[in-house]
Amino acid sequence: MTTSTTSLPGGTWTMGDLTVTRVGYGAMQLAGPGVFGPPADHDGALDVLRTAVELGITHIDTSDFYGPHVTNRIIKEALHPYADSLTIVTKVGARRDAEGGWPHARAPHELRQAVLDNLENLGLDTLDVVNLRLGAVEGPEPGSLAEPYGALVELQQEGLIRHLGLSTVNAEQVAEAQAMAPIVCVQNLYNLARRSDDELVDSLAEQGIAYVPYFPLGGFSPLQSSALSAVAERLDASPMAVALAWLLQRSPNILLIPGTSSVAHLRENVAGAGLVLSPEDVAELDAIGR
Repeated sequence: MTTSTTSLPGGTWTMGDLTVTRVGYGAMQLAGPGVFGPPADHDGALDVLRTAVELGITHIDTSDFYGPHVTNRIIKEALHPYADSLTIVTKVGARRDAEGGWPHARAPHELRQAVLDNLENLGLDTLDVVNLRLGAVEGPEPGSLAEPYGALVELQQEGLIRHLGLSTVNAEQVAEAQAMAPIVCVQNLYNLARRSDDELVDSLAEQGIAYVPYFPLGGFSPLQSSALSAVAERLDASPMAVALAWLLQRSPNILLIPGTSSVAHLRENVAGAGLVLSPEDVAELDAIGR
């Protein structure tokens, strides 16, 4: 059964001229262990993507450095030709080394090649949204983004990119980018226990810009909190459902991209995001990250 986008928890959000479901799907876990190499269950990965679309999800987050190349090729195999309603958001600015590390790749020629690789492996002529990844997984790194962001602006002017976004950035870098060209989203580490971006979330909401938290469930180290567990037990829900629901209710510009390689887990994430939290629940949860 296909769920309409209007019935998914949180409804929709508009990024530029693209309308997406606030509950999306992050494809990182479709690659092998450590986001490196092929998945153990290739057919299962295809099923997850097709189920996401069947559920009404219209926002898929990916990158060609997942695998590398693996995740995008799986997306293409599962979903191409893409529905007009589907938005695929990718990111550039890093690469994978032979040891599975994530070194920066932000020189203009590296960014151009990354965009071309994303286009080829996704089977697209234009990328919907490209996020420039600046910092490391754990958060932003200070410094100007003028050169790498300028390179992406040029690629946008060439028609290879529709909209631009940023990832692992601070407020100063967001402002610097906006002085050069508009952004439609910011993707940073944020969840119940990691609240350093609270002011940025609110500032972007006022500007109509999406905030997309990665590792919404804690990432490689799942969220652990006695307060979270207490609220979940009271609501007869899983802690992960509560964590997703809190994010969705935190601000209307927050878009969720929880990742999984399991169809059952995907369905649980979508259902869990629709959990309704009372003001008392929210207040108890808010105290976790403060």
